[in-house]
Amino acid sequence: MSQPVIVYSTANCSDCNQVKQLLSEQGIAYEVRDVMTSTDYQEEVEKLGFMGVPVTVFEDRAVKGFNLPALKELIEAAAR
Repeated sequence: MSQPVIVYSTANCSDCNQVKQLLSEQGIAYEVRDVMTSTDYQEEVEKLGFMGVPVTVFEDRAVKGFNLPALKELIEAAAR
């Protein structure tokens, strides 16, 4: 079993919601990590080299924002 897809997000973040909707539509299970509720999650995002959300992570891939081409590649990798 591979790692889950992780979506770092915040409440009321439209790009975050678009990412989660896309993953759901593609049948990809994901874990939501709300950076406003955990300093650990915020630090994880910063360690990846990002300051904002959404950041979608699968294995060694991290996609910032709602970047559809990059998200599609991540989804293909996660679907294997």
